[in-house]
Amino acid sequence: MRAIWQNGVWTLRKRRRLAGSAMARDKGLEELLEDDLKGVRGLVQKPMFGGMAWLLHGNLLCGAREDGMLVRLGKDKDTWALKLPGIAPMDIQGRIMNGWVRASQGAYGNDALRAKLLDAALAFNHTLPKK
Repeated sequence: MRAIWQNGVWTLRKRRRLAGSAMARDKGLEELLEDDLKGVRGLVQKPMFGGMAWLLHGNLLCGAREDGMLVRLGKDKDTWALKLPGIAPMDIQGRIMNGWVRASQGAYGNDALRAKLLDAALAFNHTLPKK
């Protein structure tokens, strides 16, 4: 919702999506993550980053977008992952997000690697205060 000034009165209006701004979703990846993360207590799934994100106790854990799986490993804890094929730093509009990686389809399609990334993300998340 957004407030607009109209005819001398503030009114609330629903925000309109701009043409072409639909979320870039990867339903297959979302299903993989839902299966991998089922049973994790305190987990919430919601639309973010133009895709779907999972938050644990209010802290971002991972995400699914059309261009790959986003995983929060923690600042200076992503070096091991960045050495693997198909894993790159997360880049938002030219800004590298330290502690976040993006896994390509080839990387997240490997069940063992996806599990290792999610285990590392969960371990890091447990060091954060609950929100």
